[in-house]
Amino acid sequence: MHRYTDETAWIAAQVETYANDRIALDPPPLDAPRTPAQLAAKVGTTVTPQGIGAKEALRLYVEELAPATITTDHPMFLAFVPGAPTKASILFDLAVSASSMFGGTWLEGAGGVYAENQALRWLADVAGLPDGAGGVFVSGGSAGNLSGLVAARHAAHARRVAEGRDRPARWAVAAAAEAHSSIRSAAALMDADVLAIPDDDRGRLTGPNLRAALSAAEPSVLESLFAVVATAGTTNVGIVDDLAGVAEVCRARGLWFHVDAAYGGAALCAPSVRHLFDGIEHADSLVIDPHKWLFAPYDVAALLYRDPADAAAAHTQRAAYLEEINVSGEWNPSAFAYHLTRRPRGLPFVFSLASHGTDAYRDADERILSVTLQVAEDLRRRPTLDLLMEPELSIVVFRRRGWDRPDYVAWSDRQLADQAAFVLPTSWRSEPVMRFCFVNPRTRAEQVSALLDTMD
Repeated sequence: MHRYTDETAWIAAQVETYANDRIALDPPPLDAPRTPAQLAAKVGTTVTPQGIGAKEALRLYVEELAPATITTDHPMFLAFVPGAPTKASILFDLAVSASSMFGGTWLEGAGGVYAENQALRWLADVAGLPDGAGGVFVSGGSAGNLSGLVAARHAAHARRVAEGRDRPARWAVAAAAEAHSSIRSAAALMDADVLAIPDDDRGRLTGPNLRAALSAAEPSVLESLFAVVATAGTTNVGIVDDLAGVAEVCRARGLWFHVDAAYGGAALCAPSVRHLFDGIEHADSLVIDPHKWLFAPYDVAALLYRDPADAAAAHTQRAAYLEEINVSGEWNPSAFAYHLTRRPRGLPFVFSLASHGTDAYRDADERILSVTLQVAEDLRRRPTLDLLMEPELSIVVFRRRGWDRPDYVAWSDRQLADQAAFVLPTSWRSEPVMRFCFVNPRTRAEQVSALLDTMD
């Protein structure tokens, strides 16, 4: 016991030192992946019958494993959708882990669940959802989209039963081509079809296009349809769908309106772009990822429901050993998504939000949007680069004249090798192009301009 206590104290001191030193780095190292062979040569086998000891395990992490992992909060991490957690949220994540808290039920995690619900309420408010709205923090947009659509299908089935109608041979959900890949994955997991709705020239799902597609659809297709998915900030180009128009069609046809705002929902608190989200207040379910540009650590996504009872009807698990938690009036996060076991992953976000205040989040998001517009203006001035569309949120997509995909890939590889930036190309209308995504308020337009200079 004495040895265990001494070792624990040593680990605590070393981890505290590492954490303090790491978050003090400005900027942090970008780092880069290594091949399996390189890692095998440097790290070897770490899981052994006798163990390698805490000192060696920590050394391997600090010297070999962490540097082989790209740092998502580096100001020049511009690929995919980066993260930029506040120092407050990072440090509080340590506190949550040290507390061994379970966040699946009110019985076991009342304090943590209460605090998470404060942040969920703020997100519901900025989206304009009614007072009774609520939900749960899940691991990411994919988990949120799947759980929201499962609740949608359950509600549609319950309505059919109440009306004396049979369930269709197969269910279906409607979405545009630019909807996130997780929508099609969720449909496949649910053994449902995806009704593809034509988008407009900017990749938006619009009310008129949805109305026309449904009017032209076969009766059997309409009979199978249970939800429509709109995107509030497409992951590829950052465009917000015609939420108000889509919501109107959903109301007219009695369809569940699901909004995937995993990437773009952070901008709800930015006054300069809030109008783009008009109509989101009609969502039956909504996903927003704080680990994107609401500055929380991975992994946390808010899943909100207009009427949480619909979700609880779909997701509450029944078992003899769960009888004491499935009581009326208690808010059990496990009842609002497909999970049962969960950590209170929303608490680092809550702590940061409570510490800094919502105004600070508004200002940080506006700063990100301002940098995006500055970069777009810079692109317009460059004779070899073409801005493909005006940015709506924090993504810019552009082409380098005369380049094909191998050119973009080679350029991106050089930037990572030089530790200048992590960037990757994408495709738009089948054309290879370059894409930058900004979510870090420490990213400066001057840094991006210097990066663009290397394209010339």
